Amino acid sequence: MNTILRKRLSMATLPLALLLSAFAFVQPANAQTNKLIVESGDNAQTRQDAAMDKEQWNDTRSLRQKVNKRTEKEWDKADTAFDARDNCQQSANVNAYWEPNTLRCLDRRTGRTVAP
Repeated sequence: MNTILRKRLSMATLPLALLLSAFAFVQPANAQTNKLIVESGDNAQTRQDAAMDKEQWNDTRSLRQKVNKRTEKEWDKADTAFDARDNCQQSANVNAYWEPNTLRCLDRRTGRTVAP
């Protein structure tokens, strides 16, 4: 019984002993810290980062302008249709009616566009 216990104990402590011996050979790293490095902040990396940021800003600006133009176009279209509908409904022409799907003022008899 005593020999079995010794074998198990030696098998359990062997990996631990190897691990501790590996750390014993590692020497601590010493670095000299008595040097002062002063950078102006203007190097190739910061210039490249700034150029990339500017390029991204310009791209997003271009996209924002496109979206704004598109929104303005849609607004103008709706505004023009609103005015055209009012003119069509107030027209003296009794055959004129407003078609909401096409946003046009049409003649009831011919189906052609009417200028109210």
